[in-house]
Amino acid sequence: MWTRAKRRRRTDSPERAAAELTAAVDARAPEVKIRAFRIGFVGAIGVLFALLLGGIVGQLGTVILYVALALFLALGLDPLVSWLQKRMPRWLAILLVVIAVVGLFVGLIATIVPIVIEQTRIIVEDWPTIVDNVEHSDFVVWLNGIIGGDAIAQGVTAIGDWLGDPNNFGSLTGGILAVGAGIAGGFTGATIVLILTLYFLASLHSMKRYATRFVPQSSRGKFSEVSEEITGSVGRYVIGQGSLGLINGVLSFIYLSIIGAPAPILLAFVAFLCSLVPLIGTLTGAIIISLVSFAASPETALAAAIYYLIYMQIEAYVLSPRIMNRAVAVPGALVVIAAVAGGTLGGVLGALVAIPVAASLITIVEKVVFPRQDSI
Repeated sequence: MWTRAKRRRRTDSPERAAAELTAAVDARAPEVKIRAFRIGFVGAIGVLFALLLGGIVGQLGTVILYVALALFLALGLDPLVSWLQKRMPRWLAILLVVIAVVGLFVGLIATIVPIVIEQTRIIVEDWPTIVDNVEHSDFVVWLNGIIGGDAIAQGVTAIGDWLGDPNNFGSLTGGILAVGAGIAGGFTGATIVLILTLYFLASLHSMKRYATRFVPQSSRGKFSEVSEEITGSVGRYVIGQGSLGLINGVLSFIYLSIIGAPAPILLAFVAFLCSLVPLIGTLTGAIIISLVSFAASPETALAAAIYYLIYMQIEAYVLSPRIMNRAVAVPGALVVIAAVAGGTLGGVLGALVAIPVAASLITIVEKVVFPRQDSI
């Protein structure tokens, strides 16, 4: 009996000791309390702060757009300043570039605005004659002969009457006040972008040095190398795209002057601006110019359309590869994907900056990601 009880005490004593130890630890452990109200309140404040930041960013969307565009243009002009800096002090190089940019800006305004006013006056005064010429043109007569009847001529007359009514034009554009506000806003925005571009161009090197301070000392050398290559690729891209636009504008002015298109200087400027947008810019400009050329005659519009059809092939297979391959090394498939994605997210500006952004990402992958993976 005693032996059996002794064995039972020996068997139960380790389990009892473990239970007592666990109870002692639980007694000493602090009590965990879940404060649901505090967690919910802090979370609600975080959500409200995020919404506030989103609203602020939305209100400052135009300012952010101006800053991004100005920085983009400053990076594009920096290679020109660096090239001039080899032959003169940097302040003189910046001064010459500033004078050239301001002179070009003022010259374009002084050239384009009177042409727009004069051509608008001519179109308003001669609108019935223009509609009558289009209605009785050989092209419309030929289309009526194919379709049968005079449906095309009646359609031209109806469209001409609708566009000739000032009330319809006002409803289409939002009214005279809206048009005036849009022109004034565009001029103000262009002036702000120009001023910011000049400031960024003058302080671009100091901005790079300041950005390098945010990187640890051990990584600043690699960061400076990668950032210089990225900014260089952006600058080369801007110069390359501007060169394509200049070629298109000059050739358009020469050809449109030969075929007698209305306002060749203005249409050439439209061709230049549209060519700055990759992929779809030249096509958009060609459609606009061809439609405007109908004011002269359908034959003029057809000649313009044929010219731009040929020019787009030359630009796509001859000019663009030779110029842009030296600017940014981006595969063709990524160019298409980047331009489409940028246009979807940011409109014209998104399409404009999408390709240098893609080139920057490729540079980061090749200079940072791949070496790090190879060292593992």
